[in-house]
Amino acid sequence: MTELKNSPIEDFDWNAFEKGETFGEKSREELIKTYDESLNTVKDKDVIEGTIIALNKREAVVNIGYKSDGIIPVNEFRYNPEIKVGDVVEVFIENQEDKKGQLILSHKKARASRSWDRVNEALENDEIIKGYIKCRTKGGMIVDVFGIEAFLPGSQIDVKPIRDYDIFVGKTMEFKVVKINQEFKNVVVSHKALIEAELEQQKRDIISKLEKGQVLEGTVKNITSYGVFIDLGGVDGLIHITDLSWGRVNHPEEVVTLDEKINVVILDFDDEKKRIALGLKQLQPHPWDALNADLKVGDKVQGKVVVMTDYGAFIEIAPGVEGLIHVSEMSWSQHLRSAQDFMKVGDEIEAAVLTLDRDERKMSLGIKQLKNDPWENIEEKYPVGSQHTAKVRNFTNFGVFVEIEEGVDGLIHISDLSWTKKIKHPSEFTQIGSDIQVQVLEIDKENRRLSLGHKQLEENPWDVFETVFTLGSIHEGTIVELIDKGAVIALPYGVEGFATPKHLVKEDGTNAVVEEKLNFKVIEFNKESKRIILSHSRIFEDEAKATEKAEAKKATKRAPKKAAEEAAPAPAIEKTTLGDLEELAALKEKLAGK
Repeated sequence: MTELKNSPIEDFDWNAFEKGETFGEKSREELIKTYDESLNTVKDKDVIEGTIIALNKREAVVNIGYKSDGIIPVNEFRYNPEIKVGDVVEVFIENQEDKKGQLILSHKKARASRSWDRVNEALENDEIIKGYIKCRTKGGMIVDVFGIEAFLPGSQIDVKPIRDYDIFVGKTMEFKVVKINQEFKNVVVSHKALIEAELEQQKRDIISKLEKGQVLEGTVKNITSYGVFIDLGGVDGLIHITDLSWGRVNHPEEVVTLDEKINVVILDFDDEKKRIALGLKQLQPHPWDALNADLKVGDKVQGKVVVMTDYGAFIEIAPGVEGLIHVSEMSWSQHLRSAQDFMKVGDEIEAAVLTLDRDERKMSLGIKQLKNDPWENIEEKYPVGSQHTAKVRNFTNFGVFVEIEEGVDGLIHISDLSWTKKIKHPSEFTQIGSDIQVQVLEIDKENRRLSLGHKQLEENPWDVFETVFTLGSIHEGTIVELIDKGAVIALPYGVEGFATPKHLVKEDGTNAVVEEKLNFKVIEFNKESKRIILSHSRIFEDEAKATEKAEAKKATKRAPKKAAEEAAPAPAIEKTTLGDLEELAALKEKLAGK
């Protein structure tokens, strides 16, 4: 054990000690002065640094090296919830000594007095600072930074869209000063800038490892009408709507939801790997590969109408397996119609498989095949000579197209509409959509067309006209139309005749006019072509010729008698007998008759 030795103080003043003076050579005043000089020299309104030596829920005790410690309310440190004993903080000296001899400090005022300088330094040095989010405001949040109210735009809170701003109120976060308006003392901060810096490094790491066909887990970041954006951990990729499902998708919301975690496969990316195309449906086998191997042409399938077009309808018989029903396969009718006349989106229908190409993954369907083809037994159902009611579907210059039943069409030639009327266009006789009685004249099964007639339902009146409008017969008629080649004349019984211009000259030399009633002589009748040629002038011309002929004949008989009388002697004068008078009268009547 080492022996402790106490050596006496050589210059100790024992006399002073006996008198109670323990200061030695220095006076009391000197000692006080020395003590005061050992303390920090502080002044009111100064900003200095102090150390937190005690901390509770209400206040913090700060030592600034002064003869007493100061107390600061803890709410002045709310921007920094991680404050702890031993931290050095800036304080503002409000009063070195109050009535109670207490040192009064303020951290808030210290921050405010230097805040503008600190904010500018943070911007220049690209420094990360802490701020306390006080409240919401239009377009973003208000943040307490060094005691200054800075603006945090909503777009600068996070890299992903924020749907609830209120969850950030009261939080302390790290920020970067991104903009300062020196004139108006406005400060703009960003939290997103910090995240982007971190994500940029992560993004480079992820992009360097990307490969086509690689399967990654991602989070649904945003949903649009054309696709879904996926966050792959700092890198965004797009799943186009066509790559979400093998089946039809009207909107991506039918398949995914926001913030959902899903596995995706990388389909493609550009050279710089800035645009990444992703797929979801590619992680599942193609539905065509799972299609029933026994399905063949002629089979019936059930399906749902998913898309309608003018030319047809797409039918989904299984998710991702669709077939097209062309409008021509919806009805046996050959009339051009729209597919919407037969079905609509959402309808459940049955159809027959017409073509099936598993390699090309294409299928065509039909619904008219579920009904019997009406042309298979057309000769039995619509034999030549049979009469039916048809629907007028369309007009042409040469006739009327009608439909007897769905898929059975026929043509009534314009010449087979009426026995008597001269029809220039079918619209003069009937109208589209009307019913018309027809008789089957001829069947063209190969071209699926019937030749029909309407006038054949009535007896041919020309058989009767042949006996009425005989050559030379005279009939009253009305001129209904004048044309360059002549006139159309309405005759009795609803028949029409024709007269050339030279046969329309009246006895007084004038020409006949429209709606004038005159007598006409039949100069030609053709039953086969249903033609009657008339003449008005022929009536008085023939009368004149007959009179002239009679006069000539009478003159011829008188000439020999006169010559005989001149050669013979004068006979004795005889009285005319009654018999002679009667004979002369008969001769006169005979001549007049001729």
